[in-house]
Amino acid sequence: PLETHKAWREQVHRFLAGALGIEILTLALLATRKRRFGSTAVVTACVLVAAGIPLYMMGWHGTASILALIGEAILLIAALRWSNIDLARAALLTLAVVIFQALLGMWTVTLLLKPIVVMGHLLGGMLMFALLVWMAWRATHLPITLAEAPKLKWLLRIGVAVLVTQIALGGWVSANYAALACGGGSASLDNFPRCANQWWPQHNFAEGFTLWRGIGVDYEGGVLDGASRIAIQMAHRLFAIVVAAYLLWLGLRLFRVPSMRGWASALVALLVLQVTLGILNVKLALPLEVAVAHNGVAVALLFVLVSLLARLRAPD
Repeated sequence: PLETHKAWREQVHRFLAGALGIEILTLALLATRKRRFGSTAVVTACVLVAAGIPLYMMGWHGTASILALIGEAILLIAALRWSNIDLARAALLTLAVVIFQALLGMWTVTLLLKPIVVMGHLLGGMLMFALLVWMAWRATHLPITLAEAPKLKWLLRIGVAVLVTQIALGGWVSANYAALACGGGSASLDNFPRCANQWWPQHNFAEGFTLWRGIGVDYEGGVLDGASRIAIQMAHRLFAIVVAAYLLWLGLRLFRVPSMRGWASALVALLVLQVTLGILNVKLALPLEVAVAHNGVAVALLFVLVSLLARLRAPD
C-alpha cells in the first residue's frame, strides 16, 4: 500500500539527486572543455545512459545495461588517460559515480532493498562527497605546506581506509536491520557493551555476511535470524574499536604539528561525538534523529580526512 508520509520523502530525495546530477554534469563539462574530445566524451556517455532508461522501463534490461556500461566505460577510460592538472579526471570520475549512484538508487527499489545494493548506494554517496570535497580544495589553491606531508598523507590514507570500512559495516548493519540485534532501549541500559547480555553471544558470521541471496526476496524488515544479525552488529562494534584507536592516535599525531592543531582537534572531537552517538543509538533504541546524526558525523569525519589529503603539500 502507498504510504504518503514516506513517498514524499522519497520524491524529495529523487529531486535533490537529480539536481545534484545536473550540477555534476555541468562541472564535468566545464572541467573537460579544454581537453580534446572532452565535452564529446561527457555528452556521449550521458546520452547512452539516458537512452537506456526508456529501454529498461520497456523491459529491455540487457540492452539498457549494455548502454549504461558503455557510457561508464567512456568516462572511466577518458579519466584514466588524462592528468588531473585541471581537475578533468576527478570531474569525470565524479560523473561516473553519480551515474552509477542513480542506477543503485533504482536497484534499491526494484531489487526490494537488497542489502548489497543498499550498502553500495551508501558507499557511492560517500565516494561522491569525497571527490567533490577533494576538487573543491584543489580548486581553491589553499595548500598546507609541510616537510613531512608525504608521511602524513600516508597516515591519512590509512585513516580514510579504516573509516570507509567502518561506514560499510554500518551500512551493512542498517541494510540488514541489525542495529538492535544485541538489544536496545531499556533492555540495553545494563547490557551494553555486552551483546544479548553476553560478551561473546551465539553468532553466525558466514550467514550474516553472505552478500548475494538471489533475486525476488523482499528485504524490508530483514530476513536474517538473530545469530546472523548479532554477528553483523558485533563486527561493527569490534571494528569501531580499531577505527577509534587509529583516528585518536592520528589526531594526537597531527596535533604535534602547530599548523594542524585545528584540524586535529576537529578530528578528535568528531570521533568522540561519533562514538557517543553510536552508543546512544543502542541505548535509546535507534531514534531517527540520532541515527541521522550518526551518519552525518561519519560524513564530517570523512570531510576532515579528505580535506587534509587534498591540502597537504611538500615544499618545492
